[in-house]
Amino acid sequence: MARAVRFDQYGGIEVLYVADVDVPAPARGEVLVAVRAASVNPGESAMRQGYLADLYPASFPSGQGSDLAGVVTQTGEESGTFAPGDEVLGWTDARTSHAQYVSVPVDHLIHKPANLSWEAAGSLYVVGATAYAAVRAVGAGPGDTVGVSGAAGGVGSVVVQLLRVRGAEVVGIASPANHAWLRAKGATPVEYGPGLAQRVREAAPSGLDAFIDTFGKDYLELAIDLGVAPERIDTIIAFEAAGRLGTKTEGSSAAASADVLSELAELVSSGRVEIPVAATYPLDRVREAYEELERRHTHGKIVLLP
Repeated sequence: MARAVRFDQYGGIEVLYVADVDVPAPARGEVLVAVRAASVNPGESAMRQGYLADLYPASFPSGQGSDLAGVVTQTGEESGTFAPGDEVLGWTDARTSHAQYVSVPVDHLIHKPANLSWEAAGSLYVVGATAYAAVRAVGAGPGDTVGVSGAAGGVGSVVVQLLRVRGAEVVGIASPANHAWLRAKGATPVEYGPGLAQRVREAAPSGLDAFIDTFGKDYLELAIDLGVAPERIDTIIAFEAAGRLGTKTEGSSAAASADVLSELAELVSSGRVEIPVAATYPLDRVREAYEELERRHTHGKIVLLP
């Protein structure tokens, strides 16, 4: 038996619990991973609350979680290059990573670089793929100045760094507590709140060329008001507003591949990109992990350590 997060109905944090379940057996093309780290993400919170039920309905009892890093303990047939004892990172589409063991398709895994921490490895896929897709969507590169909302959050912090890797200048919207970190990453920080548009204009007197929103619809309207063309605006959250304003909505599914994950893992393991970790929790404290996540003011990732 193993421990795994479950919920039996849509609802708030109170519906989450940890159950004893059978250890899964890997099918053809899968391996069984003993999970060392698995981050929590806003999308999982939205699914559990039923906000995405039309798109991604749950079957109860439902598991939870996508990101994971751990050690291969068993292989199914056609397990590719993976063998018991291998350290791996990746993702599952079956909502099962918040558990001690999970069976994962081999094309959803890569070998973990030795110098990559478990916490960073278990947090990389969702924020990394989402940030990668958003940066690619707006075509950012040298000579561009890009605004980023939620610039110190889980996805936003990676967006900022990928933009800098590509040679773009960044205006990062975040609370003052995160301004020193943004400056250290080469971004120009701007405080959110009343008067934001004027502060952005002062930070980027030649204007913004693109905008990536990781927080909400008001920032799409801000980007339009600042003169950014809709085709160079991407949001990972404000889908209704994007449809109305004609902006892009590319996120993790647009960059869901082992090749992208390998590229991201190399950037992190080489020190060119950092995955900030705000807090870690044991599996039995999953409710506390989501309480912290849903405050929406953490700098970096919150990670379960099963």
